[in-house]
Order: sequence, then structure tokens, then C-alpha cells
Amino acid sequence: MRKDYFFSAIALSLVLSMLVVDPVRATTSTDLQQKQNKLEQEEQALKNQKKELEKKKNENQKNLNNANGKVNSIAADQGKTKAAMDETSNEIVSMMADIDLIKEEIERTEEQIKVKTAEYEDAKQKEDTLYEAMLKRIKYLYEQGESSYIQILLTAADYSDALNKAQYIEQIYEYDREKLKEYVEAKTAADKAKTQLEEEKGQLETSKFEMEEEQHQMEEVLKEYKAKYSDYEVKLAKAKQDAALYTAQIKSQQADMAALQKQIASKQNEVNETKKAAQAAREAEEAERKRQAAEAAEKSKSESGGNAGESSPSGGSKNSSPPPAPSGGGSGSNIASYACQFVGNPYVSGGTSLTNGADCSGFVYSVYKAFGISVPRTSWEQGNYGTEVSYSDAQPGDVIYYGGHVGIYIGGGQIVHASTQKTGIKYSSAMYRPIICVRRFV
Repeated sequence: MRKDYFFSAIALSLVLSMLVVDPVRATTSTDLQQKQNKLEQEEQALKNQKKELEKKKNENQKNLNNANGKVNSIAADQGKTKAAMDETSNEIVSMMADIDLIKEEIERTEEQIKVKTAEYEDAKQKEDTLYEAMLKRIKYLYEQGESSYIQILLTAADYSDALNKAQYIEQIYEYDREKLKEYVEAKTAADKAKTQLEEEKGQLETSKFEMEEEQHQMEEVLKEYKAKYSDYEVKLAKAKQDAALYTAQIKSQQADMAALQKQIASKQNEVNETKKAAQAAREAEEAERKRQAAEAAEKSKSESGGNAGESSPSGGSKNSSPPPAPSGGGSGSNIASYACQFVGNPYVSGGTSLTNGADCSGFVYSVYKAFGISVPRTSWEQGNYGTEVSYSDAQPGDVIYYGGHVGIYIGGGQIVHASTQKTGIKYSSAMYRPIICVRRFV
């Protein structure tokens, strides 16, 4: 079923791309407006595809939960025990899937660290080589002084020779400037590679911390599970099997959503470029109309000898009203705005202080607490709290759960979150990691 939907999406995209107005012919504002309308329709079609995909993902999640709930009934009088067991089973499946996704994130980050380390070592070696060369050159100039250049000029045989020697001195200066420029570029590249390497290492440390928390919580659940049920090993094996299936579904659907997101972004760029071209064409046409009107008025004035009445169009200036003052209520937008105030503050494992440092779940916990809203403390609990909504319906203030990590959605495809010890609380793309679910607390 998903394959049919995927190929239908590709076919729809190809058909729509054939209908786009030829940009070479789209020269007037009317043509450009038509092209803009067409592109916006295509963009909306892609968004609809993405929304449908998310809907299917949610349906698969429900089907999986239902499948986990179909455990053989031992006896009619054990209904309550069975319900509790089903709930526990779903918890284990979800936790296992989360841990698998975090492990993959750790492996991906470790591979990136290897690449970044090699890049940094190469950049640093180049910087050091150029630095040593510069030191030798500076030492030479210091020892020789400016007299070396004067002596070169004084040894000129005639005026023509002096000009040649002056050009030679200028070439030496130019060589020094180029070498200095090379060194600055090499140092900048090395610093950038070092920063990226430190960020990747910080992300790795945070991911490991998040996985340890998930594993600790799962061990507690498993301990209770093992004490209750005699067929623990059988049920655990089934939970692992279901978790593997769930993980594969999440990865596949996240890849599809990421691909659609790229198409949407590309289409949005086309729409924006067309809007700019249409606006430029309208302004050019308006300027030409005004020029012709001014010429006609001037001609009429000269012919009649009178003073033509001038009318100045009243161009209403757009008054950008200031943003409304925070009402203090716990609306999603207020929560998102409040959370953004702490960008730049530190990340502290296990912390809940918005100013002195918090981890990802501690940040969410404290932001909501400031509005008098009580939410769970750990990321896994927050990922199962409130009401689930699709990413396409996400609103500011919603909490996005990534498996061991959470962030507050602020709109525009962005989140604010306590990221790593290196970067602290910062903004990121909402899709910087595979999304498990989006939860709404208010």
C-alpha cells in the first residue's frame, strides 16, 4: 500500500513539474503571477502528500499498539492483569525502539567525528606549516631591516634598473601579503573544523547520557515486568521483535518525510523567486506607467500654457504594530516565546535551572512550570505525555520527542532546546534528528 502511495506521489510530482510555466516566456507580471499560482499549488500538493504520510505513520503506530495488545488471555478473571501487562508491553517496545534509534545516532555521530578529526588535522597541519614559514620570513625582515630594500635600490645602474628593482620589491611585498592571506584562511578553516569537531563530540556525549537514562528507566520497568510474569522471556523476545519492526517503520517514514520536506523547501524557493520577479515586473510596469503619465501631463501643460493640477497619490505607510505584551497565560505561543529567552544559557546534565543550566527534559519541565503547568521530568515520560499531534499540525509550544531527547517547537520548522554542553540552549531545525512524535501539553 505504501509503495503504491509513494509511486503515486512521484507521478503527481512529475505531472505538476510539466505544468510549470516556462521561465523564459514568463516576462510580464501576469505571466509571473500565473507561474506563482501554479508553484503554490504544487507546494500545497507536496504538503498534502507529507500530511498523508504522517497520517499513515500514526495509523501504523496504532496498529502496532493494537498488535502488542493482543496477548493470549490466561483466564477470564485476569482482565485487569492483562490490561496492565499490555500497557507494560507497549512501554517496553517504545523504550527499545528509542534506544535503538539513539544507538544509531551515536554510531552516526562517531563516524562524523572521525571525518571531522581528519579534516581538523589536515587544516591544522596546513596552518602550522604556513605559520612556521611566516615566522622565518618575519625573522629575516627583522634581522635585515628596511635597509635591505634600500640597498637593492642603491645598487641600481640607472633609472630603468631602479624601476625594475622597485617592481621586484613590490612583488616581494605582494608575496608576503598573499602568504599572510593564506595563513589567515588556513587558521580560519582550522578553527571552523575544530568547532565542528567539538560540537559533534558534545552531541555524542549528550546522546550517550540520554541513552543511559532510557536504559535505566527500561531496566526498572523490566524488573517489575519480570517479577509479575512467568513467561517473561517469551514476552520480552516478542517485545524486541515488535520494537525492531517499529524502529524500521519510523526510519522509513522519517526518510520519506525528510525527502518531501526537501521538495517543499525547493518549491518554496521557486515560489519566493517568482514572487520577487513578479513584484519587480509590477514595479517596472508601474514606473513606466507613471513616466508616460508624467510625459502626457507635461505635454498637455505646455500645449495649454496652464498649470496642470498635480495629484499626489496617498501611499499608505504600513504601520508595523509592536508585538503584543505577554499576557502571562500558558498558551503555546507564550510558552514558545518564553523558552526563547534562555537561548545561550548552559546545558547541565540532570539540571532544571533555566539560567544556571538544564538538560533537555529539565528545560521543558521548567519552562512549563513557569506557567504553573506540571509535566513529567524525563524525556521519555514527556514523549508519552499530553496529546499526540502530527508534525504538519505542530504549533508553537508543542514538544517534539526524538527518542531520549526533547525540544519545544517555536514554529517555522524550528525548535528551541537544551542541546549539548558545548552549545547549551539553542535553536535547531525541528528535523535535525528523526522525530518519534509531537506532543501537545496545553
